[in-house]
Amino acid sequence: MPRFAANLSMMFTEVPFLDRFEAAAKAGFKGVEFLFPYDHSAKEIAARLEANGLTLALFNLPPGDWTKGERGLAAMTGREADFEAALRQALSYAEALRCLRVHAMAGLVHHGTSRATYVANLRKAARMAKDFGVEVIIEPINTRDIPGYFLNHTSEARAIIYEVGEPNLGLQFDIYHRQIVDGDVATAIREYARLTRHYQIANPPDRGEPDEGELNYAWLFKLIDETGFDGWIGCEYRPRRGTVEGLKWVERCGVRLG
Repeated sequence: MPRFAANLSMMFTEVPFLDRFEAAAKAGFKGVEFLFPYDHSAKEIAARLEANGLTLALFNLPPGDWTKGERGLAAMTGREADFEAALRQALSYAEALRCLRVHAMAGLVHHGTSRATYVANLRKAARMAKDFGVEVIIEPINTRDIPGYFLNHTSEARAIIYEVGEPNLGLQFDIYHRQIVDGDVATAIREYARLTRHYQIANPPDRGEPDEGELNYAWLFKLIDETGFDGWIGCEYRPRRGTVEGLKWVERCGVRLG
């Protein structure tokens, strides 16, 4: 049975960020994820996790200047020092929050990216993260949600992972992004199972709850189980009618949150 982590950047936004941990736990979640923790101290977040019996499944490295449109540094040529600083900050948080996976966003092509920089930075990141017992993961993202994003296809992510060649570099398989870019989700789940360390879900076309939209998630969850996946599935969707009301998808899809 899959384990689901509430994405606190998109869910429970009815309350302030630090209060979302309690809201997620009361709703039945045992795990959480979010985009960025850096507006709060690791001590504050750790206290909320512990008080609510939650595991932190995933968060992102600092992405550069988000307000100026930056969406990651891993593939940004000339920003290697900034990437290493971001990595060190993320690993410090990961250690304090007992989080075993961090996502390194690649950046935007029109900001100056290259495959060689991406590979070199990811190799450095994986080797540094290994000392913390942390996995680094990369995620193909569709160009509708983030125009110009460097990494779009699951096949590209696989090629990068193999080229880097570090065992603690893996795939963040976002089913919503895969459906928009390439489709053929069921075949891809089977094909990339060995590399997948974390799933994320939402249903196209509106990125809402998984029980309505293009994809049959009840069936896909069973397929993920069949692959032997034992990690977390992040609920990175935008609630259509409110977070708690939207959780009716759990029963409809025949799963449990915990």
